[in-house]
Amino acid sequence: MRRLYRDCYAMDRKCYEEYGLTEDLLMEHAAEGMAREIRERFDPGASVLIVAGPGNNGADGITLARLLAGRFDVRLALPLGAKSPMAKLQLERARKVGVPEISEIEDAQVVVDAIFGAGLSRPLDGEITALVERLNALEGFKIACDIPTGLDREGWPSPVAFDADLTVTMGALKEALYLDAAKPCVGEVRCVDLGVDRILYEEESMSRLLEAEDFDPPVRGARVDAHKGTFGHAAVFCGEKPGAGIIAASAASRFGAGLATLVIHEKVSAPPYLMTSTTVPPKATAIAIGMGLGGHFERDLLDRQVVDSPLPIVLDADAFADAELLAILHQEERKIVLTPHPAEFCRMWKIMTKEDITVEELQRHRFEYARRFSARFPRTVLLLKGANPIIAHLGELYVNPLGTVALAKGGSGDVLSGLIVALLAQGHEALDAAIQGSLALALAAQRYEGADYAMLSTDLIETLPNLAAMQS
Repeated sequence: MRRLYRDCYAMDRKCYEEYGLTEDLLMEHAAEGMAREIRERFDPGASVLIVAGPGNNGADGITLARLLAGRFDVRLALPLGAKSPMAKLQLERARKVGVPEISEIEDAQVVVDAIFGAGLSRPLDGEITALVERLNALEGFKIACDIPTGLDREGWPSPVAFDADLTVTMGALKEALYLDAAKPCVGEVRCVDLGVDRILYEEESMSRLLEAEDFDPPVRGARVDAHKGTFGHAAVFCGEKPGAGIIAASAASRFGAGLATLVIHEKVSAPPYLMTSTTVPPKATAIAIGMGLGGHFERDLLDRQVVDSPLPIVLDADAFADAELLAILHQEERKIVLTPHPAEFCRMWKIMTKEDITVEELQRHRFEYARRFSARFPRTVLLLKGANPIIAHLGELYVNPLGTVALAKGGSGDVLSGLIVALLAQGHEALDAAIQGSLALALAAQRYEGADYAMLSTDLIETLPNLAAMQS
């Protein structure tokens, strides 16, 4: 896991005040980090266009131009001039080594955006919007300095953003790079140190970025006396759309649950490895409900066997429109994981808080709403689905950036619920179940070898047995 921050201003100040480093020195390290990426990816003589803004983000770009001069065919564009003291100083240095300045934007093998960095507080004006769109139309490999121009402080394009293939961010990772709306703009993200090791630079944070190395698949251990009951019994409610429940239960069975039962209202065509029952089995160790649920079950049964049950539970889909099921959120001693997509979160939020929010508002402020939810229901684990799912618990956030566009397919969320209930059934804590289920889903999608548009939920389930090999 890597730490995530809303911004790095306090840590930069620590470098100045405690370590005696200067703004100039930090800038040299930032620019050297970008230069290193270019040297490693391109041969000497490659053409490099650097478009620098008037402030310190632009100063980073100007410094980069000086560091690349001589080895690469560098061209520096200053559409807004150089206005900050550091930008003026770096421009003077760049001119002394002969960096050429251009007034017309031309394509190059490398296109560097150093116009505006983190902390953009207002939408781009028409001139800069047109410039960003012009840069996006170029064919060269695109690198953003710190954060793509146009992303605001939370990571929302305002109104457009530079489309980077690589973002070289400075000092530490920023939350804005991992908002869903930012995902198409940031490309690969690399973080460079600013004159001290990350251990000395970074401070404590309540946010984390998950990595593939954090995946820890279920382990059966060396118990030779184990039996199916040793590894838990997942009960999955199968409602009006039975396919959703079958997918979830199949994923639970594949992910280590010793037994998986579909709780049904009427007969369904289930795979032979799934059991069926009209009630939650007495030896069940976890429940999943909501996937394709509809209004299929009597309220009395739901109250007795779901709401009043002490069993760990996953709530998904239709559960977020059911106020009586959502009363479970007040059960602080119970292991609870919620897996809403944005529209479902908005419905749930209105039921639980009486506050109406739109999906766009939620998506603009995903981190804020995840924190607000966790403050209100601290012991419940929220997994807010999206391009970069956010997992919230006890005020801490965990972001999973590993998913692919292949997951934008019906049934992917049902697989996720099945993975999580499997881990709950095996005795995992709710937070661990959510993190590991989310990682397993993303890594299974990465492992899929077919075209993105062709992947089915069953392909994800069939890939699960191979994930353990990825970690060995």
